[in-house]
Amino acid sequence: MRVRFVYFIVSLTTAICCDRAFTAEPKLVYATNGSGVYGHKDTPKLPWCDYVVHDPDRPAPRRVNPGPVQPPAPAPADAIWLFDGKDVSAWRSNSWRVLDGCFETTGEVMPRTKEKFGSFQLHLEWQSPANFKGPWYNSGNNGVIIHGLYEIQIFDSFTEKWAPDGQCAAIYGQTPPLVNACRPPGEWQSYDLVFTAPILADGKVVQPARLTLLPNGVLVHLNQEIYGGTGHLVLPRPVTVSEGPLSLAGHGCPVRFRNIWIRKL
Repeated sequence: MRVRFVYFIVSLTTAICCDRAFTAEPKLVYATNGSGVYGHKDTPKLPWCDYVVHDPDRPAPRRVNPGPVQPPAPAPADAIWLFDGKDVSAWRSNSWRVLDGCFETTGEVMPRTKEKFGSFQLHLEWQSPANFKGPWYNSGNNGVIIHGLYEIQIFDSFTEKWAPDGQCAAIYGQTPPLVNACRPPGEWQSYDLVFTAPILADGKVVQPARLTLLPNGVLVHLNQEIYGGTGHLVLPRPVTVSEGPLSLAGHGCPVRFRNIWIRKL
């Protein structure tokens, strides 16, 4: 942990989650077990467990080596290409750039798909930069945003010991991954994700959204309930839609993406 950032973040940091900005944050503290995990203790208590949002004392997922980087995964015949190394026509609000066959974060304007999706299977590959020069909270920081509501975190959790519900592959601010399957920055990583859209009746959720996720081929969420819209330092937000675009977050770090395809379910 780089202690010099502790006092900086108390008063000056912006939010890790892209959908809400803060000029100040609660005090950053370390886990009481001496693990070096850092987070917050003066945030709202999550109603389904014994922890607060971004709690450093929540059990940290154990690290699992996912094995060597694999070649880009082929897309099934019925997949919709969202990025094939060249074409970005599937996206709107796009200020990112195509470089060396990759879709690279530039700025913090989120590209979002023109098409809306309900339930789906998604594959994407991403790479955070090696030797990133910047504050820890931007290190590899990005995310997959579903329906404009739910963020599946992308972050350098190989290096950083940010709170379990904010680490890579977490349902942001809600549920940590079962294990930490991150590779080092500079190596390609993958997400294979199955999302089940919520079912609404009379404007109310009768069946919540659920997520199954395999980062780098390792199962870390299995049909996990998503308790509501995600956000930084807040409890889940109400859900009012059962379909929406897919977005990629941006947060001060030139994360690269490739080989993005989706299958409607």
